[in-house]
Amino acid sequence: MGQADARVLTDKSALRDAATVIVLRDAATRPRVLMGQRGKGAAFMPSKFVFPGGAVDAVDATIPLASPPAAAKALSAQSARPPEALVAAATRELWEETGLLLGAPDPRATQIEAPRGWRGYLGTGHLPDGGGARFVFRAITPPGRPRRFDARFFLVAADDLRCDPDDFSRAEDELSHLQWVHLDDARRFDMPFITEVVLAELTAQLSGAAHPGVPFFDNRDNVSRFSRL
Repeated sequence: MGQADARVLTDKSALRDAATVIVLRDAATRPRVLMGQRGKGAAFMPSKFVFPGGAVDAVDATIPLASPPAAAKALSAQSARPPEALVAAATRELWEETGLLLGAPDPRATQIEAPRGWRGYLGTGHLPDGGGARFVFRAITPPGRPRRFDARFFLVAADDLRCDPDDFSRAEDELSHLQWVHLDDARRFDMPFITEVVLAELTAQLSGAAHPGVPFFDNRDNVSRFSRL
Protein backbone atom coordinates (compact mmCIF):
# COMPACT_ATOMS: atom_id res chain seq x y z
CA MET A 1 0.00 0.00 0.00
CA GLY A 2 1.37 3.40 -1.01
CA GLN A 3 1.47 6.52 1.14
CA ALA A 4 -1.50 8.01 -0.73
CA ASP A 5 -3.59 4.87 -0.16
CA ALA A 6 -2.65 4.79 3.53
CA ARG A 7 -3.59 8.44 3.93
CA VAL A 8 -7.15 8.02 2.68
CA LEU A 9 -7.77 5.34 5.31
CA THR A 10 -7.26 7.94 8.03
CA ASP A 11 -8.43 11.09 6.25
CA LYS A 12 -11.77 10.43 4.56
CA SER A 13 -11.68 13.83 2.84
CA ALA A 14 -8.37 13.09 1.12
CA LEU A 15 -8.56 12.90 -2.67
CA ARG A 16 -8.95 9.29 -3.79
CA ASP A 17 -8.89 7.74 -7.25
CA ALA A 18 -12.20 6.28 -8.39
CA ALA A 19 -13.75 4.56 -11.40
CA THR A 20 -17.33 4.75 -12.63
CA VAL A 21 -19.12 2.69 -15.26
CA ILE A 22 -21.78 3.98 -17.66
CA VAL A 23 -23.47 0.93 -19.18
CA LEU A 24 -25.29 1.94 -22.37
CA ARG A 25 -28.23 0.00 -23.77
CA ASP A 26 -30.30 0.48 -26.95
CA ALA A 27 -27.92 3.13 -28.28
CA ALA A 28 -29.38 3.00 -31.79
CA THR A 29 -33.01 3.42 -30.73
CA ARG A 30 -33.90 5.02 -27.39
CA PRO A 31 -30.69 4.95 -25.30
CA ARG A 32 -30.76 3.84 -21.68
CA VAL A 33 -28.09 3.85 -18.97
CA LEU A 34 -27.87 1.83 -15.77
CA MET A 35 -28.32 3.81 -12.55
CA GLY A 36 -29.09 3.17 -8.89
CA GLN A 37 -29.84 5.17 -5.76
CA ARG A 38 -27.33 5.66 -2.97
CA GLY A 39 -28.52 5.19 0.61
CA LYS A 40 -29.88 8.19 2.49
CA GLY A 41 -27.25 7.68 5.18
CA ALA A 42 -24.30 7.66 2.79
CA ALA A 43 -21.58 10.21 3.54
CA PHE A 44 -21.09 10.92 -0.16
CA MET A 45 -24.08 11.99 -2.28
CA PRO A 46 -26.82 10.49 -0.08
CA SER A 47 -30.07 9.47 -1.82
CA LYS A 48 -28.74 10.51 -5.22
CA PHE A 49 -29.12 8.44 -8.39
CA VAL A 50 -25.69 7.61 -9.78
CA PHE A 51 -23.82 5.26 -12.08
CA PRO A 52 -22.15 2.19 -10.52
CA GLY A 53 -18.65 3.02 -9.31
CA GLY A 54 -16.37 3.62 -6.38
CA ALA A 55 -12.85 4.05 -5.09
CA VAL A 56 -9.84 2.25 -6.53
CA ASP A 57 -8.44 -0.31 -4.09
CA ALA A 58 -4.73 -1.12 -3.88
CA VAL A 59 -5.38 -4.74 -4.94
CA ASP A 60 -6.97 -3.60 -8.20
CA ALA A 61 -3.49 -2.98 -9.59
CA THR A 62 -2.63 -6.67 -9.08
CA ILE A 63 -5.39 -7.96 -11.37
CA PRO A 64 -4.27 -8.72 -14.94
CA LEU A 65 -6.44 -7.56 -17.83
CA ALA A 66 -7.60 -9.72 -20.70
CA SER A 67 -6.57 -6.87 -23.04
CA PRO A 68 -4.91 -3.49 -22.37
CA PRO A 69 -6.89 -0.26 -21.88
CA ALA A 70 -7.92 1.32 -25.17
CA ALA A 71 -7.38 4.81 -23.74
CA ALA A 72 -4.16 4.26 -21.82
CA LYS A 73 -2.61 7.55 -22.93
CA ALA A 74 -5.58 9.70 -21.84
CA LEU A 75 -5.96 7.75 -18.59
CA SER A 76 -2.29 8.32 -17.78
CA ALA A 77 -2.48 12.10 -18.33
CA GLN A 78 -2.00 14.00 -15.05
CA SER A 79 -2.37 10.74 -13.13
CA ALA A 80 -0.08 8.50 -11.10
CA ARG A 81 -2.59 5.64 -11.06
CA PRO A 82 -1.93 2.89 -13.65
CA PRO A 83 -4.67 2.77 -16.31
CA GLU A 84 -5.00 -0.99 -15.76
CA ALA A 85 -5.95 -0.45 -12.12
CA LEU A 86 -8.67 2.02 -13.12
CA VAL A 87 -10.22 -0.44 -15.59
CA ALA A 88 -10.03 -3.22 -13.02
CA ALA A 89 -11.68 -1.07 -10.36
CA ALA A 90 -14.51 -0.10 -12.72
CA THR A 91 -15.14 -3.77 -13.50
CA ARG A 92 -15.09 -4.78 -9.83
CA GLU A 93 -17.41 -1.97 -8.78
CA LEU A 94 -19.93 -2.89 -11.48
CA TRP A 95 -19.85 -6.50 -10.30
CA GLU A 96 -20.23 -5.57 -6.62
CA GLU A 97 -22.94 -2.94 -6.97
CA THR A 98 -25.07 -4.49 -9.72
CA GLY A 99 -24.06 -8.16 -9.98
CA LEU A 100 -23.46 -7.67 -13.71
CA LEU A 101 -20.46 -9.38 -15.26
CA LEU A 102 -18.21 -7.45 -17.60
CA GLY A 103 -14.95 -8.83 -18.96
CA ALA A 104 -13.51 -11.61 -21.08
CA PRO A 105 -13.09 -15.34 -20.39
CA ASP A 106 -9.47 -16.01 -19.49
CA PRO A 107 -7.87 -19.14 -17.96
CA ARG A 108 -5.65 -16.95 -15.75
CA ALA A 109 -8.71 -15.87 -13.75
CA THR A 110 -8.92 -19.12 -11.80
CA GLN A 111 -5.17 -19.68 -11.65
CA ILE A 112 -4.18 -16.57 -9.67
CA GLU A 113 -4.72 -16.20 -5.95
CA ALA A 114 -7.77 -13.97 -5.74
CA PRO A 115 -7.37 -11.05 -3.31
CA ARG A 116 -10.18 -9.87 -1.09
CA GLY A 117 -12.92 -8.23 -3.09
CA TRP A 118 -12.09 -10.20 -6.22
CA ARG A 119 -12.87 -13.81 -5.31
CA GLY A 120 -16.42 -13.88 -6.62
CA TYR A 121 -15.58 -12.13 -9.86
CA LEU A 122 -12.47 -14.17 -10.69
CA GLY A 123 -14.40 -17.32 -9.80
CA THR A 124 -16.50 -16.74 -12.92
CA GLY A 125 -13.42 -17.35 -15.07
CA HIS A 126 -13.27 -13.80 -16.42
CA LEU A 127 -10.75 -10.96 -16.34
CA PRO A 128 -11.42 -7.24 -16.85
CA ASP A 129 -11.18 -6.26 -20.51
CA GLY A 130 -9.64 -2.88 -21.21
CA GLY A 131 -10.43 -3.01 -24.91
CA GLY A 132 -14.16 -2.58 -24.44
CA ALA A 133 -14.06 0.27 -21.91
CA ARG A 134 -14.17 3.72 -23.48
CA PHE A 135 -12.82 6.57 -21.30
CA VAL A 136 -15.35 9.40 -21.68
CA PHE A 137 -15.11 11.74 -18.68
CA ARG A 138 -13.02 12.71 -15.65
CA ALA A 139 -14.03 14.85 -12.68
CA ILE A 140 -12.44 15.75 -9.34
CA THR A 141 -14.69 16.52 -6.38
CA PRO A 142 -14.24 20.13 -5.18
CA PRO A 143 -12.57 20.81 -1.79
CA GLY A 144 -14.71 20.95 1.33
CA ARG A 145 -16.74 17.80 0.67
CA PRO A 146 -16.80 14.92 3.21
CA ARG A 147 -15.49 12.59 0.48
CA ARG A 148 -13.39 13.59 -2.52
CA PHE A 149 -12.70 11.51 -5.61
CA ASP A 150 -10.73 11.78 -8.82
CA ALA A 151 -13.29 9.85 -10.85
CA ARG A 152 -12.81 8.39 -14.31
CA PHE A 153 -15.97 7.49 -16.22
CA PHE A 154 -15.95 4.53 -18.58
CA LEU A 155 -18.60 3.86 -21.21
CA VAL A 156 -19.37 0.21 -21.99
CA ALA A 157 -22.05 -1.44 -24.10
CA ALA A 158 -24.72 -3.57 -22.43
CA ASP A 159 -24.22 -6.04 -25.29
CA ASP A 160 -20.74 -6.73 -23.90
CA LEU A 161 -22.10 -7.97 -20.56
CA ARG A 162 -21.59 -11.68 -19.93
CA CYS A 163 -24.97 -12.06 -18.23
CA ASP A 164 -28.61 -11.07 -18.35
CA PRO A 165 -28.60 -7.23 -18.16
CA ASP A 166 -31.80 -7.29 -16.11
CA ASP A 167 -30.55 -9.74 -13.47
CA PHE A 168 -29.38 -7.81 -10.40
CA SER A 169 -29.76 -10.73 -8.01
CA ARG A 170 -26.04 -10.86 -7.20
CA ALA A 171 -25.78 -7.15 -6.37
CA GLU A 172 -24.63 -5.98 -2.96
CA ASP A 173 -26.77 -3.44 -1.11
CA GLU A 174 -24.84 -0.22 -1.79
CA LEU A 175 -27.20 0.86 -4.57
CA SER A 176 -30.98 0.40 -4.49
CA HIS A 177 -33.60 0.81 -7.22
CA LEU A 178 -31.21 -0.37 -9.92
CA GLN A 179 -32.81 0.38 -13.27
CA TRP A 180 -32.25 1.26 -16.89
CA VAL A 181 -32.94 4.98 -17.30
CA HIS A 182 -33.81 6.50 -20.67
CA LEU A 183 -31.55 9.45 -21.46
CA ASP A 184 -34.53 11.56 -22.48
CA ASP A 185 -36.21 10.86 -19.13
CA ALA A 186 -33.19 11.18 -16.82
CA ARG A 187 -33.95 14.72 -15.62
CA ARG A 188 -36.77 13.49 -13.39
CA PHE A 189 -34.25 11.68 -11.16
CA ASP A 190 -32.42 13.36 -8.29
CA MET A 191 -28.83 13.26 -9.50
CA PRO A 192 -25.57 15.00 -8.57
CA PHE A 193 -24.69 17.95 -10.78
CA ILE A 194 -21.67 16.17 -12.25
CA THR A 195 -23.84 13.19 -13.24
CA GLU A 196 -26.12 15.56 -15.15
CA VAL A 197 -23.05 16.99 -16.92
CA VAL A 198 -21.84 13.50 -17.85
CA LEU A 199 -25.26 12.58 -19.23
CA ALA A 200 -25.29 15.75 -21.32
CA GLU A 201 -21.86 14.88 -22.69
CA LEU A 202 -23.00 11.33 -23.46
CA THR A 203 -26.06 12.66 -25.28
CA ALA A 204 -23.82 14.93 -27.35
CA GLN A 205 -21.52 12.04 -28.18
CA LEU A 206 -24.38 9.85 -29.33
CA SER A 207 -25.65 12.63 -31.59
CA GLY A 208 -22.18 13.29 -32.99
CA ALA A 209 -22.06 16.82 -31.57
CA ALA A 210 -19.38 16.26 -28.91
CA HIS A 211 -15.97 17.95 -29.09
CA PRO A 212 -12.86 15.75 -29.41
CA GLY A 213 -10.99 14.69 -26.29
CA VAL A 214 -12.07 13.57 -22.83
CA PRO A 215 -13.68 16.33 -20.71
CA PHE A 216 -11.83 16.93 -17.43
CA PHE A 217 -13.35 18.94 -14.59
CA ASP A 218 -10.31 19.59 -12.39
CA ASN A 219 -11.18 20.79 -8.88
CA ARG A 220 -8.00 19.77 -7.08
CA ASP A 221 -7.90 23.16 -5.35
CA ASN A 222 -10.17 26.17 -4.98
CA VAL A 223 -9.76 27.09 -8.65
CA SER A 224 -12.05 25.10 -10.94
CA ARG A 225 -10.46 24.22 -14.28
CA PHE A 226 -11.85 22.58 -17.38
CA SER A 227 -9.79 20.94 -20.11
CA ARG A 228 -9.86 18.00 -22.49
CA LEU A 229 -7.42 15.14 -22.21
